[in-house]
Amino acid sequence: MTQSDAPGANPRGSHSSNTPSTTFRPPRVDTPAMHGLKRALTLGSALCAIAGAAHAQDAFFGTVLQEPGSAGLGFVMRTETSPYIDGDNRDDFLPLYLYEGERFFMRANEVGVRIWHDDTMGFEAFAERRLEGYPEDTAPASLEGMQIRNTGADLGARFYLQQGASRWDLSVRHDIANLSHGTEARAGYSYTIQGDRWRLQPVALLSWRSADLNDFYYGVSPTEARPDRAVYDAGAGFNTTLALYGEYRIFQHWSLIGGAYATQVSSEISDSPIVEDDLRWGVMAGAVYDFGNSQVRWDDDTSPTYIKVFYGRDSGEGCHLVRIMALQCVSLNDDDPTDIVGVHVGRPFVSRFNDWPLDIIGYVGVLRHLEKDRQRDSWQIDAYMKGFWYGFPWSHRVNTRVGFGIGVSYAERVPYTEVSAQARREENTSKLLNYLEPSIDVSVGDIFGSKRWHDLYFGFAVSHRSGIFGSSQLLGTVDGGSNYIYAYLEGAF
Repeated sequence: MTQSDAPGANPRGSHSSNTPSTTFRPPRVDTPAMHGLKRALTLGSALCAIAGAAHAQDAFFGTVLQEPGSAGLGFVMRTETSPYIDGDNRDDFLPLYLYEGERFFMRANEVGVRIWHDDTMGFEAFAERRLEGYPEDTAPASLEGMQIRNTGADLGARFYLQQGASRWDLSVRHDIANLSHGTEARAGYSYTIQGDRWRLQPVALLSWRSADLNDFYYGVSPTEARPDRAVYDAGAGFNTTLALYGEYRIFQHWSLIGGAYATQVSSEISDSPIVEDDLRWGVMAGAVYDFGNSQVRWDDDTSPTYIKVFYGRDSGEGCHLVRIMALQCVSLNDDDPTDIVGVHVGRPFVSRFNDWPLDIIGYVGVLRHLEKDRQRDSWQIDAYMKGFWYGFPWSHRVNTRVGFGIGVSYAERVPYTEVSAQARREENTSKLLNYLEPSIDVSVGDIFGSKRWHDLYFGFAVSHRSGIFGSSQLLGTVDGGSNYIYAYLEGAF
């Protein structure tokens, strides 16, 4: 997941971006009484770890959800000290998108695959967003005149060993965003202490960072030097991190999460003329909802598969998501239009949530941006959880669903509509953004009186990409996005 193709590529060659991910893994207790508790607590714990990791201080990785097919959504607000002189404290919003399948997983800023695992150890490969540096529009005064230091992407592998309440992690990752060309290796240890509804997890992490990685974020090239900022080549070195994460389960599926961490950086970093000191700290707090799989197994062969095909166009100027949902504006772009076509595939997580007429479905899919020669056509991947409400008085005659989805979207190339809109506002762009999808549809079978087509729906939706108002480093600190209004057919098979 890399930063969008925006001006300001670093002259030093690259920047790798990986925030250590500290996640919580509970001690293995196989008694039936503890089974449900472990699953709920593990989610919150893992999230805390991930949040801390999102700021380059957790080497400990940990698993997020214990049962295959589980998913979760949440958020973390965090504050941490800036490594740069005059950088002040950085406030950040971290959306948490979580999925734990039998083989694939998604953990906030990381997606990966389990290559091998059993009850006590495992080996994973992953791609991870590195949350480090500063984007152009929030750079401190100490970096004035220097090239942008911002998020990038790493490809890595991890081996972990779980023994009771103790967990050891060893991982290595390398920049794949063609930025820093740097490498980082981490060794971490964590210990889990838990009660009935709470969990604490102290974490210790040792991280070796290559010269290329350190030099990208903390070096000064000859073209960037000035009288108060000498040329500096940062070498390889070791960082150490101590952290404490915790969570408290307030309801069956809801958990509050939080943590604090401190990192001692190597002298290769602290000696840089743009670095404040050698100690960094951060705190975080948030919440997470675990959809679980207690009602419907996502990977159960008897569960229906939802397939949606769609076609649409970007909305007109000023026709933003709220106005579209309120039917105050449904105009399409007629000046420099671009289209999308795609397919999303979904499986249910929960049917009739709390006995309400509400289903929760998880989707993943691709769409193609048809840019009409304004730039090259490109692909986009979306992954999201979506709730459907169908409790209308007339639903027994014509089943009608109103849906709202939330998740993450990654574009192979930043769509033209985002590039042009952000250029007018002189704002940056990002390939990775938050994804929202409101929709309304009706049963085709009910309209035409065909029971065979009862589970075939026709409707309209909005494909919305958003940077959450520039509040999230994970999303490139982007204030902006795009809206595509599309028509679709969706069937359950």
